Amino acid sequence: MRNPKKKQKLVAVLITFLVVVGALYGCSQKNQTSTETKFVQNSTPTLFFHGYGSSFNAETHMTEAAKKAGVTRKIIRVNVSSNGYVKIIGSISNKAINPIIEVNFDNNKMTNYHTQGEWVKNVIKALQKEYKFKQINLVGHSMGNMAINFYILDNAGKKDFPKINKIVDIAGHYNGLLGVNDKVNRMKLSENGKPDKMTKAYRELLKLRKIYPTNIDVLNIYGDKNDGTHSDGRVSNASTKSLKYLVKTRAHSYREEKIVGKMAQHSKLHENKQVDKLLINFLWKK
Repeated sequence: MRNPKKKQKLVAVLITFLVVVGALYGCSQKNQTSTETKFVQNSTPTLFFHGYGSSFNAETHMTEAAKKAGVTRKIIRVNVSSNGYVKIIGSISNKAINPIIEVNFDNNKMTNYHTQGEWVKNVIKALQKEYKFKQINLVGHSMGNMAINFYILDNAGKKDFPKINKIVDIAGHYNGLLGVNDKVNRMKLSENGKPDKMTKAYRELLKLRKIYPTNIDVLNIYGDKNDGTHSDGRVSNASTKSLKYLVKTRAHSYREEKIVGKMAQHSKLHENKQVDKLLINFLWKK
């Protein structure tokens, strides 16, 4: 005959187990519901482009912050070889919500902006062929912004490209780099963002004033180390803010956000929690 006490103990353990499992499932469902209420739930991918001399590693802090916040569960990578060949690393299911794509350039010191724009096009076309995306979001840091904007410059108005929904520009040097073709506190901007001096690349980008897609929402984030240079140490605030003159009159919306302090340094902006929050809310918050 079985021991009644032993049987009661087993029943108690089983009940406790079921209660714990139920509680965990309830919490999981509650968190999922909270996330669905907080963030958009669609298949639009967001592509991240790194800066000069960098790699996809510079994007991971931001992408992981988005994943941790509950924006998405899917992050894949696309590698671009030195000759522009695109390799997709990973896959995205047709049920993936807000997928993120980290783009890596093997040649991370390319200074021909039209070539960079061509690489962006290759990435977008490869993803479009594989997944048939109708619209995309783009995020750039430093040189990655030039790649994005020269892609737009060279392809605006062309058919069979996905619509760009939102763009986040971080630490962009649209009108020069300090120590290269800009100096501390030299550049002046008019009220509408027009710089008093223009680099060759910026003069090319002036064409955006007539062709920039009118459906794009733009967030322009820049850093100020608060040391009197009005810069992030690499790019003057004026150079970054000169984007306004290029796109504001055509973009669906244009907004600037300044980050101040030590973590506002050029290469630290993509590791900055304030930037993470701004980016997540702008791209995905309902």
